[in-house]
Amino acid sequence: MHKYILKRLMMMVPVIIGITFIIFFILKLTPGDPAMIILGPEATAETIAQLHEEMGFNDPLIVQYGRYMANLLRGDFGRSYLTDMDIFSLIIERFPITFNLAIFSLLLAGLVAIPFGVISATKQYSFTDSFSMLLCLIGVSIPHFWLGLMLILAFSIHIPILPSGGIAAGYLSFILPSITLAAGAAGTIARQTRSSMLEVVRQDYIRTAMAKGARQNRVIIGHALQNAIMPVITVMGIAFGRNIGGAVVIEAVFSLPGTGSLLLQGIRSMDTPLVMGCVVFLAIMISLANLVVDIIYGFIDPRLKAMYK
Repeated sequence: MHKYILKRLMMMVPVIIGITFIIFFILKLTPGDPAMIILGPEATAETIAQLHEEMGFNDPLIVQYGRYMANLLRGDFGRSYLTDMDIFSLIIERFPITFNLAIFSLLLAGLVAIPFGVISATKQYSFTDSFSMLLCLIGVSIPHFWLGLMLILAFSIHIPILPSGGIAAGYLSFILPSITLAAGAAGTIARQTRSSMLEVVRQDYIRTAMAKGARQNRVIIGHALQNAIMPVITVMGIAFGRNIGGAVVIEAVFSLPGTGSLLLQGIRSMDTPLVMGCVVFLAIMISLANLVVDIIYGFIDPRLKAMYK
């Protein structure tokens, strides 16, 4: 298995290079002068020109990109233009909030969506099936920022039982953001669970087990769901990556000081190293999440263990 993990880690390298290449050139081509951010609005033309030369802003973009990647390979994410603080330290300080939000929302989505999908598959074309799929469609369609604002209005203002933002209330502060972020993921997971279950319950071994008098719940949970769960795990892995990316919006709505809000801060202030550092770090986390999903496959489906040899 260690060879497979090493191979997947090596496959992450071109992904990270591609992401950094695109983001770096987009940020460099956007209007604004980083020297003005560092020196302030009262800086003279001479000091700005001097800083351009000292920091290599006058070099060709490809040279600047190569210098950035060389530093990145040494683990140096650079320093913020605005605060002159180490970017990696800023990200590590805030990432636990983003990670907790992504995990809580994924667990909530899975706990709700998988039973919904199983019930819909076992009661195909019934009212329960139609109602469940309607809820899934609503969950996928509702914009996160709108749902978050409605939840704040309902449970923080009209019925003040949950905090509207920040992390002062501890884990209670993650309830509304997690529900908001879980809505779309739950809809996708439930639909995939239903689709996979419908394909499995039509198999001969399921009909044979039912014909032998096995209890329906045992057949559905012990046999059908176990074989239908593989595509669901894939969707949940993708949903985790989306939750990491969606945290940018959710953290802004609920005033959570996570990596997403740090990324927004860098975008607003045109702090190129900060934006680059956040994007690269989040891309690495999403790639590692996909690696974890692939490893889980081997433990759930023994047939895939041959891939690890």
